[in-house]
Amino acid sequence: MNGATKYFHDRLVLLLLSVNAFLTLLTVLSVLFRLQGGSDSYIVQYRSNLGTGAFESGSLGQILTFMAFAMLVFAVHAVLSWRTYPIRRELSVLMLALGTLLLLLCVIVSDALLALR
Repeated sequence: MNGATKYFHDRLVLLLLSVNAFLTLLTVLSVLFRLQGGSDSYIVQYRSNLGTGAFESGSLGQILTFMAFAMLVFAVHAVLSWRTYPIRRELSVLMLALGTLLLLLCVIVSDALLALR
C-alpha cells in the first residue's frame, strides 16, 4: 500500500479528520446564522483590564475572519498531517489533534463574541 492509501485507512486519522470537518462546518454555519440580524457593528474584542471600555466594536469583515480562520486551520492541518504520515504516524495524529483544539477554541470564541452583540 502506498502512503495515501494507508493514511485514509487509518481509523484514528479518519476520526480526527471527521471531527475537524464537523467543527469547521459548525463554525461557518454558526457565524453565518448569527449574522442574519443585519447589524453593522459587532463586538470583536474583549479586554478585561480596560473596565468600562472592555468591548471593542468592529465590522462585518472582522467577524467573517472566524470563518476564514476555521477553513484555513482545517486545510493546513489536514495537508500537514497527510504530508507527515509517511514519516511518523504519531506526528500526523498530533497535527490533527492540535487542529481539533484550535477549531474548538474558534467555535467557543466566535460564539461568545456573537452572543454579546
